[in-house]
Amino acid sequence: MRILPEIEATRQAGGAIVALESTLISHGLPHPDNIEVARSAETAVRGSGAVPATMAVLDGVAHVGLDDDTINRLATTPGVVKLSRRDLPAALSGASSMPAVGATTVSATMILAHQADIPVFATGGIGGVHRGVTDSMDISADLFELSATPVATICAGPKAILDLPRTREYLETMGVTLVGYRCDDMPAFWARSSGLSVDIRAETPEDIAKVIAARSDLGIGGAVLVCNPVAEEAAIGLDVIEGWIESCIDSAPAGAAATPWLLAEIARRSDGQSLAANKRLIIDNAALAGRISAALAAIRSS
Repeated sequence: MRILPEIEATRQAGGAIVALESTLISHGLPHPDNIEVARSAETAVRGSGAVPATMAVLDGVAHVGLDDDTINRLATTPGVVKLSRRDLPAALSGASSMPAVGATTVSATMILAHQADIPVFATGGIGGVHRGVTDSMDISADLFELSATPVATICAGPKAILDLPRTREYLETMGVTLVGYRCDDMPAFWARSSGLSVDIRAETPEDIAKVIAARSDLGIGGAVLVCNPVAEEAAIGLDVIEGWIESCIDSAPAGAAATPWLLAEIARRSDGQSLAANKRLIIDNAALAGRISAALAAIRSS
């Protein structure tokens, strides 16, 4: 594991750090939006009093923190592989069959963050139970990771293309604490509300940090999942989103390619409205994560 000196110094001092994933750079956003948003998310973390730590695997080495050249490499290299929990061992083995550049998904980022003792992670939207699960058994590894790995995750809720009620039920069954930041309903990525309740509403980053600290003190493992609704001016109604999804979901490829394909297709059908919401929520989640991480660092030092 290669940790940037600034991140290592902050870690040793007990300071605030926020882990960031890298699949938004390689797969989630088109070029050059991917580079712009990656840098803006890191800036947002810094503006909230924390240090950003974007994750990736390069040439068989896990990187905690990326410089500009590495972000550009992720954004422009063809064939970057998406790394989930199952893929990390192969990527870190140095096997010749593995691509040299790997971008970390939610689950892989959480694992590396936990290894590096970084307790807070920000992303856009989490994966979950896919529509048609009774036939496909397609359930994102994100949900397993949230149930197993104690890294608080800040997001705008599950992606709207998922089976939201089943995703909410899975989170409850696996004991993930679902916190709504100034909201009572779990948001649905581009939509501010899914109509599905959260476990607890929190009004401040400090209150969220207290929940994270309490779960950590219990030693029960697993994550606190913080849902931060997309800003009102960028939000899209769930009924509008459903129309876009229904118009193209039957044409989506199977497996891991489905999510990036659907996001790109919906961005096209929405004339960029969904892309604008996606960019906004990623940056806003990073800013909130920075404030939560700073509050958590203060609790740990007291």
